[in-house]
Amino acid sequence: MKKALSTDKAPAAIGPYSQGMGTGNFAFVSGQLPADPVSGKFPETIEAQTEACLGNIEAILKSGGLSRKDIVKTTIFLTNMADFIKVNAAYGAFFEGCVFPARSTIQVAALPKNAPIEIEAIAFHEQA
Repeated sequence: MKKALSTDKAPAAIGPYSQGMGTGNFAFVSGQLPADPVSGKFPETIEAQTEACLGNIEAILKSGGLSRKDIVKTTIFLTNMADFIKVNAAYGAFFEGCVFPARSTIQVAALPKNAPIEIEAIAFHEQA
């Protein structure tokens, strides 16, 4: 059985998709831009933008009873691979004390709303 994961503590979807979906022991979180859930504005630095994307993912996971510790895979989309080192630092701090998830980082030509970063995640919980 599948269920939508949804919260007002993360930005609303900007298209015909759910913030996240849970099915069985898995949760799939749609790509999150670094937007503040209330203002929609992006923080100024790539480090703060990375934290915002991950915070939005965490809020969506919490709506389904999961946490950052349940994340098993992430994909990071960057418009500028020169930001990789700074993104890594913020990403590592977010997962401090957790087992680091598997990850891919991909440079793309553009992202919605001209965002410089977008992150999606897959989480696994032992109890369905």
